[in-house]
Amino acid sequence: MTVPRKPSAGRPGALLLLGVLLGVGLGLAGVRMFWPRPGPAPVTSGAPDAPAAASKSDATFYANYGKSPSCQSCHEEAYENWKYSHHALAERELNLVQDRDAFDPPWRIPHGSQLSFAYITNGQFQIVTLGPDGTVQPFPVTRVLGVSPLQQFLVPFPGGRFQMTELAFDPRHPDWFNVYGEEDRRADEWGHWTGRGMNWNQMCAGCHNTAVRKNYDPHTDTYATTMVERGVGCEACHGPMADHNAWQAKYPNQRPDPTIRRLSQETMFNVCMSCHARRGDLTGEFGPREAFDDHYWLTMVDETDTFYPDGQIWDEDFEVAAFLGSAMYASAVRCVHCHEPHTLKRRMPGNYLCMLCHVASLTNGAPQIDITTHSHHPPGTRGDLCTDCHMPQTVYMQRHARHDHGFTIPDPLLTQEFGIPNACNRCHDERSAAWARDYVEQWYGARMARPYRQRSRTIARARAGDHTALDDLLRIAGGHTNGYWRAVAAGLLRPWLLEDKVQRALVQAAGDTNALVRIAAIRALEPLAQGGPSAVQNAVQRGLTDPVRGVRVAAAWGLHETVATNSLAGRELLAYLTYNSDQPAGELQRGLFHMNRGDLPTAMSCYRRAVRWDPNSAPLRHALAVGLSMEGKPTEAVRELEAACRLAPHDAELRYKLGLALNEANRPRDALAALQQATELEPAYAQAWYNLGLAHAAGGNDVAALESLTRAEVLDNRSAQIPYARATVLARLGRHPEARAAAARALELRPGYPEAAQLLRWLER
Repeated sequence: MTVPRKPSAGRPGALLLLGVLLGVGLGLAGVRMFWPRPGPAPVTSGAPDAPAAASKSDATFYANYGKSPSCQSCHEEAYENWKYSHHALAERELNLVQDRDAFDPPWRIPHGSQLSFAYITNGQFQIVTLGPDGTVQPFPVTRVLGVSPLQQFLVPFPGGRFQMTELAFDPRHPDWFNVYGEEDRRADEWGHWTGRGMNWNQMCAGCHNTAVRKNYDPHTDTYATTMVERGVGCEACHGPMADHNAWQAKYPNQRPDPTIRRLSQETMFNVCMSCHARRGDLTGEFGPREAFDDHYWLTMVDETDTFYPDGQIWDEDFEVAAFLGSAMYASAVRCVHCHEPHTLKRRMPGNYLCMLCHVASLTNGAPQIDITTHSHHPPGTRGDLCTDCHMPQTVYMQRHARHDHGFTIPDPLLTQEFGIPNACNRCHDERSAAWARDYVEQWYGARMARPYRQRSRTIARARAGDHTALDDLLRIAGGHTNGYWRAVAAGLLRPWLLEDKVQRALVQAAGDTNALVRIAAIRALEPLAQGGPSAVQNAVQRGLTDPVRGVRVAAAWGLHETVATNSLAGRELLAYLTYNSDQPAGELQRGLFHMNRGDLPTAMSCYRRAVRWDPNSAPLRHALAVGLSMEGKPTEAVRELEAACRLAPHDAELRYKLGLALNEANRPRDALAALQQATELEPAYAQAWYNLGLAHAAGGNDVAALESLTRAEVLDNRSAQIPYARATVLARLGRHPEARAAAARALELRPGYPEAAQLLRWLER
């Protein structure tokens, strides 16, 4: 499972603002934000106070499954290989023999400022630790997730819930530790082990078990989660096999068997992707032989710190996204080429596996490697293995070292320029990047200046908002041979969406042959999906009937203010919103949906629920503040935005929104101070400078107003509002020639701008 990070205060969206000088109104406006033969009885969650047993639909669904033991008699070798694998043991019941070392003798577990305990009492495994009410108390432990290098434990909670402990056991040493390290998470935090960020039903169950149905009831906020069997069983990858079992029982060894459904290489890869990718779940209904993009939105390199610009994993990203961006994936290498699918182990040890394709005597198109000279490290030492340099490891959850599957090239120059890590300095951490660069240039020379380096530079600059990267980014979006990188570039084009060439590129990308690219393009076009240029609107509209569900849902969200909810895409969007309504982020998005369709009461219910579930999230507080402003409650809106600013003190946009809310609450001096702070936090924030200018003008400080408006106009030379505002201040000061020029500039940018035209006529009298 993923250990959730503390939510960062990212920018949740854009608030549309209307500010008119000489009648200054700095107000909050609408938000728009940028996921049959009877079969075996299903296994229920087994938590106390579970709201319901398996439904009839569950029983029908599970009738198609036979469970893993039914495979053993005919597939004995595969079954034996699987039986002790990390898949088979991904989740299991606790066992007094197998798990005794973790609880007996009793363990004293110091972590951060806390002290917890693990022991057995009356045959029951228990952990004594900080509970949801902030007091230390004992909790019964019933199941375990994982094998090695760590095991986490499940605690039953009311309402059909299971919660995953932050305390984990490492069987190799053995010892207990906290997956958050020395970080002390509080009981009211989303990421505390008792919070929704560590809820098994949503966060863990689907990938640690077979054929899971979450069965969340949003009306009661309860679960009736079911599954075929614990662990990742045969049918998790091969699909339901009850009909195959029945055929074989009736016609032993007869061929052809009409129930056999062979898995193609790409089909199997989609199965691997479903759990080994960081992604947003659209349906909760993925099954073998289905397409990943019909059920998930993949998390890729974007403007956040989720990945490094070259595609290396930064946050806990698992394997697939990095792999999709690799030359290995582009060369048709897939998981099963390197990993035996039942044991999950590598097919060959050391460098032998890599050399199956990269040996110099082959002519298969793979780079030819002389294993004796390529690494420049003595045989048997660290650095001599291909994986040491091209699949560096990052430790997650304190103990779990994971190989990066991007197969990247160590490039210390990128470390020097953008802080992108390289494998050389991951090992030689006492040395500088300059030292490592000297060596790789001495060893590999001009080969280091490969397209990989230029692409990484472009993406790093684009993520930093560097406009000079735009043309190179457009070339990647329109011409890179790997669809993953075309999708990444399309997503990164959004900050320049108002430029015609960017719109043209994204419209073209919305028709790409790769679904990832189409999804990324439509999501980037979202701010202009309604009311933008006709070509943009048409591109998003076409997405509603795309053959891939992920594209359809992206398009439906882009058009969510008006999309027909009884259309295919509309129904899929509603199902996606409902499926994710058990998490604060899901309720936030559901709230936006209802708000932008004019249902403010329902939206406010969603926002309040989201804030109650995660009171420490600045974006949630911000959304609630917008709704309160729309309800005509400016004082309450200010209170929420002040809380958001405390949670994210360096977020300029939140400080800017606070300034707007304070003005609305008739606190102009405080509003001016907040807007000033926004410009200090982000000096290139044009809209903040514009409103700061309006605030200065409203307070009678015309000199400061002109200074702020001039700064705003330099930063945003496409806005007609800014020169018009400047013209009004100049007119008030009697500087009529300058005022006429500013008003004319506003009309040039927005022909027919009525206020600017009226002012210009008055000035020319």
